Amino acid sequence: MKTKVNSASDTTSTLYETDFYAWTQEQAKLLQQGAWEHLDIVNLVDEIESLGKQQRQELRNRLGVLLGHLLKWEFQPNKRSKSWFVTLREQRRRVSEVLKENPSLKPYLPEALQKAYKDGLDLAVRETPLTDKDFPVECLYSIECILDSNFFPGEPIESGHDWVVEN
Repeated sequence: MKTKVNSASDTTSTLYETDFYAWTQEQAKLLQQGAWEHLDIVNLVDEIESLGKQQRQELRNRLGVLLGHLLKWEFQPNKRSKSWFVTLREQRRRVSEVLKENPSLKPYLPEALQKAYKDGLDLAVRETPLTDKDFPVECLYSIECILDSNFFPGEPIESGHDWVVEN
């Protein structure tokens, strides 16, 4: 005999499908009240798992943008700009925030880096006249370098740019 996992009423499950916000508020209230038998367990589990996946995706997305701009920076030194510099700084800060708020994602970094490199490569190809053959097949930057606010691959930054901020 199989035990019913989802003990929520049909009304609660329907609310999940028709008014997600109202469903979240109802579930929060039921949790606060300890009304376990009325919780929509199946959908709660799904949503909690989804929250974790969102954090992994956020890390990967931020790394992808960061890697794309590192590639552009290295392979198009004559096109370097304040915008690229600011994007590199911003994405590094955001990746650091995600990792600070979710330290258990650190072991996921090698996998995220591998996946994010493909996204970064796509970004660099889309935003430059270069092709994927102009870039390394695999990421040559270490995680430490990628996150280092002083790391800018390729030729050194020319002096005289007012947008270069010393850390």
